[in-house]
Amino acid sequence: MKLSREEVQHIASLARLDLSLDEQRLYGEQLSAILEHFEKLQALDTEEIPPTATVLPLRSVMRDDVARPVEENARQDILANAPDAEDGCFQVPAVLE
Repeated sequence: MKLSREEVQHIASLARLDLSLDEQRLYGEQLSAILEHFEKLQALDTEEIPPTATVLPLRSVMRDDVARPVEENARQDILANAPDAEDGCFQVPAVLE
């Protein structure tokens, strides 16, 4: 489908683009090529193909949430990296007075 210059100008105005004549020619050719590809796709018979959201099998990328026992010194190991700790908790600056 070959787009006319007026159609390219109309599409550019809808997109709020101010195109030069060279850009109108370039983008007109590119848009026409894209529309020709869509015409080829529309010619395909897809009646027997069921609609689908994805062709990939669905799988969860998250690991199972499994409770594990906590090591005895886990809290001390974690708090060892904290800039400030008090009574087994992270010490942070107050946000509200």
